[in-house]
Amino acid sequence: MRTSVSRLRMLSAVAFVLLAACSTADPPDPTIGWTPERLYAEARDELASGNRQAAIKLLEKLESRYPFGHWAEQAQLDIAWAQFKDNERALSLAAIDRFMKLHPNHPALDYALYLKGLVNFNEQEGLLARFGNQDLSERDQAALRESFDAFKELVTRFPDSKYAPDAEARMRYLVNSMARGKVHIARYYYSRGAYVAAANRAQEVIRDYQEAPALEEALYLLVRSYEKLGLDDMRADAERVLRRSFPNSELLTKGFPEDDRRWWQVWR
Repeated sequence: MRTSVSRLRMLSAVAFVLLAACSTADPPDPTIGWTPERLYAEARDELASGNRQAAIKLLEKLESRYPFGHWAEQAQLDIAWAQFKDNERALSLAAIDRFMKLHPNHPALDYALYLKGLVNFNEQEGLLARFGNQDLSERDQAALRESFDAFKELVTRFPDSKYAPDAEARMRYLVNSMARGKVHIARYYYSRGAYVAAANRAQEVIRDYQEAPALEEALYLLVRSYEKLGLDDMRADAERVLRRSFPNSELLTKGFPEDDRRWWQVWR
């Protein structure tokens, strides 16, 4: 009798555990059994509707269930794009790098490089950039360099790519932005009395960005820095180069504005 009661209690306990497990189990996944075509089509619909997180989940399911072939490769690229549009820069760059390592000779490698350039190009589209009229040259210089390098690799390896013309246009913009970034730093050093550091930054612009419009400001900063350092011969040489390169430069007569700080740059 005791054995029967014990067995009954054990069965009841097992039944209770099973019922509890069933009540807390995740609902069945409605995408089970979907073909890669359907998963991809549904993901594209979500992207078109602006539901990027839902699209990413579907694309991740596609890649995990069908890890080889065209659909998985396309899913990897679309995940990177969706993360980029969702301002997930680090995740997007990681997805792009993973794709490029897995498929170094893929036909869409030009697109991957273009997307990598775009992600870094737009790296700091935050509150200040959107609403404060922030100059691109005042952003993260490392991200600008990475963007330039990606676009450069694209136009070098795939000169006939449909993305090459836009990449070249962005490269020209980035060159001047990087040059202006160094000029901003040089002006900061100059305003703090660090004239050697200011001169060094200005020389970097003159050496590395000879075609950039920011060259004029760099030469003027070099003139002023040498003047402050008492290096009269070097100041005269720099001024001759400035006058020869920019004969109509107003910097020599008007100089920089006394205070061109934007409203958020109170630390300058």
